[in-house]
Amino acid sequence: MTGGGMERTHARSGHLPVMYRQVLEGLRVHGNGAYLDGTFGRGGHARGVLSQLQAGGRLLVMDKDPEAIAVAESEFGGDPRVSIYRGSFADLAQWDATAAGLDGVLLDLGVSSPQLDVAERGFSFGKDGPLDMRMDPDNGLSAAQWLAKAGEKEIADVLWTYGEERQSRKIARTIVARRDGQPLTRTAQLADLIASVMPRGDQKIHPATRSFQAIRIFINRELADLELGLDAALARLKPGGRLAVISFHSLEDRIVKQFILRHSKAPPANRRMPVEIDFTPTLLAIDGAQKAEWEETADNPRARSAVLRVAEKLGEPGIGNRESGIGTAKAAAAFDAPAALLSRFPIPDSRFPAPPPGGAK
Repeated sequence: MTGGGMERTHARSGHLPVMYRQVLEGLRVHGNGAYLDGTFGRGGHARGVLSQLQAGGRLLVMDKDPEAIAVAESEFGGDPRVSIYRGSFADLAQWDATAAGLDGVLLDLGVSSPQLDVAERGFSFGKDGPLDMRMDPDNGLSAAQWLAKAGEKEIADVLWTYGEERQSRKIARTIVARRDGQPLTRTAQLADLIASVMPRGDQKIHPATRSFQAIRIFINRELADLELGLDAALARLKPGGRLAVISFHSLEDRIVKQFILRHSKAPPANRRMPVEIDFTPTLLAIDGAQKAEWEETADNPRARSAVLRVAEKLGEPGIGNRESGIGTAKAAAAFDAPAALLSRFPIPDSRFPAPPPGGAK
């Protein structure tokens, strides 16, 4: 549902869920199924799923953000079909409510519109507020705390890795040089500092865009959590269950695309290895990369960069990619152990660095 119809449906929350119609079609909701929304936000997609569930259906909602959880509890807390969990979707397999298996998992990645719109959350360079950027404000270092302690190389690496910011070294050098005289505590301070060192010329985006994105992703360990969450979702999905992921930039989408590809297609043949690798696909890609319709982007400009990918879990229970172990009965059982996710993806060895000790969890 797009345009005016979607606005009427979600007038209560004031939030327009991105690619609403495509997401519900991709999840292929059936009345007695069990579905998990790992990024509840303000509940736009969750309401759509719940509207299609019968008395025997289940909706599990998760979010790091206490404000999102408060909305979920206020609106859905009395519905026996709904269970609510505060935490990262990286931990979804540790939630007992998922142990019986899921018919669908939705991940709507990145920062939510309400988080961007509230200056006090510290996500936006367009609204002056405390330099925080934590999706869970009760855990980990804020952006201000990290920038006050991090070394020049670490800051530059984060800006380049997560923001692909070409001026990362220059920005990092300036942050370190100025922070002793005037600590960075406000979003406007950081945005002005970045703008002051960027080359002059035509800029299609604000000069602080990539740096704010990079710091936010790092502080909230978004890409490391995405790797964990995708793996956990596949372990908990039932055969025939659907995974739907909305990404908003190329770093996220690349991870999702490669994950689906890795579990749906055999690796390319290697002429130096004549022995055929035993491979059983565990996912089927559905419709490739989908973009928001033009009517939606006209009403909601933030939908322009959204990419939806959907995949369906294949096979009988216990059958999967034997090389990785994903989808096997043994692998599924392993996710019942609280330490399973972290032991399989130790953060120091991840492609994506995590915040230092005391950082976002």
